[in-house]
Amino acid sequence: MADPKVKRVLMSVTDKTGIVDFARALTGEFGAQVISTGGTARVLAEAGIPVTPIDDVTHFPEMMDGRVKTLHPLVHGGLLAKRDDPDHMAQAREHGIGMIDMVVVNLYAFEKTVESGADFQTCIENIDIGGPSMLRSAAKNFESVAVVTEPATYDDILAEMRSHGGATTRDTRAALALQVFRTTGAYDSAIAAWLAGQLEGADRFPEKLTVQLAKQQELRYGENPHQAAAFYRRSTATPHSLVNAEQLNGKPLSYNNLLDTDACWAIVREFDKPGVVILKHQNPCGSAEGADIAEAFERAFACDTKSAFGGIIAANRTVTEAMVNAINDHKLFVEVLIAPDFEPAALELLRQKPNLRVLATGGIDAPGAEPEFRTVDGGVLVQDVDTVSEDPAAFTVPTERKPTEAEMDDLLFAWKVVKGVKSNAILVAKDHAGIGMGPGQPNRVDSCEIACKRAGDACKGAVAASDAFFPFRDNIDTLASYGITAIIQPGGSIRDEESIQACNEHGIAMVFTGHRHFRH
Repeated sequence: MADPKVKRVLMSVTDKTGIVDFARALTGEFGAQVISTGGTARVLAEAGIPVTPIDDVTHFPEMMDGRVKTLHPLVHGGLLAKRDDPDHMAQAREHGIGMIDMVVVNLYAFEKTVESGADFQTCIENIDIGGPSMLRSAAKNFESVAVVTEPATYDDILAEMRSHGGATTRDTRAALALQVFRTTGAYDSAIAAWLAGQLEGADRFPEKLTVQLAKQQELRYGENPHQAAAFYRRSTATPHSLVNAEQLNGKPLSYNNLLDTDACWAIVREFDKPGVVILKHQNPCGSAEGADIAEAFERAFACDTKSAFGGIIAANRTVTEAMVNAINDHKLFVEVLIAPDFEPAALELLRQKPNLRVLATGGIDAPGAEPEFRTVDGGVLVQDVDTVSEDPAAFTVPTERKPTEAEMDDLLFAWKVVKGVKSNAILVAKDHAGIGMGPGQPNRVDSCEIACKRAGDACKGAVAASDAFFPFRDNIDTLASYGITAIIQPGGSIRDEESIQACNEHGIAMVFTGHRHFRH
């Protein structure tokens, strides 16, 4: 079948960008008839473009506040009829159904309505029904109908029509149809996600889960140069999440930048006091709180001055000029610096480094609003984010010696940071700084050794956090040999008594929290 010329076009758009020029070209250059609905018809008529109102075609008025206008056989018959099927065309003639060769539709801005904070009923009214129906009908019949959803494609479509005698090609129509089904699928998933959030008792893990993703950024490559990659935004992203951060300086973010920045930001937002985390390869090599953000940086940097080079820095307060001066004084190369905001003078200094990526989130969201997704071969794991209400008053201290007030303060700090260390995880802390980290070892004793050796002499009198229980007392013996005086861990091992006895022998205070924090 030859490519059909565009003789009759149905237009109904929310985004009216470029629609007047597009319609003018279709009617003026190609002699097409334009059929349109309410607001779009008014815009075209005011621009002097001949337009046929939809109710002149359906012989039925728009009604119910515009809820019913295009859901009619005289519309959908003109979209769905197979042009090369004699029976279809005979039925169309019998019922006075004219063919529609192009549909130009974009949908009610449902997501923007939700993001605006609109009330429930306003959001409901911005669920488009006729638009997706027209798009799907036209896309199903792409052999004969071109379906256009994006103003950015108008010029290319006109160029193709000019070079093909007023017709679009099958390849173009097929590509446009694919875009339609992706668009309507994403639209429906956004509605489902919003409605689930509005209804009490909605299943957090439903039998069928659709996640809407919109491309945020094309990446140069993935973890390694031979891997193609892209960065997508979830429709449910919270306002101050990484994907919504504004980049104020630097080169485009890489795949590894994004992974590490996310891990760094997740840790620092746990702190109540001014805090800084420095992270390399998914593990916090420096973490500290301070009287102000500049002091917090200095203390975090001191945790591991070697590993900090080329790392990611996250701050939970506005980055000050003093903090940036401290970074510069250490001649520290930084890949990414993320914070809620930046002082103008600080930003001016940072912009002197064109390769430094600077991200402002505008605030800090409480963790746990969105589930966490991780891919496996052929599937996806979905879980709640690791956030629990951990009240120290609910902790238990099974050892003879109880932690001092200063030790307990450091234990609580270490407990926040160890959540961000890869399991098996040990974090040694002193004076609200993570001075030694043992990440990702197959056995916990090795993690203890690594953490204490990184802390060096400062390990004496320090505290340690373990993301999971100790299966044997050898972990306690190792920590004790380096001078650790207090330990925080979940508890729950069948050999807890061995660990408690070991602590008692070494004069170590140990706290059980009751919650594990694996991070694989």
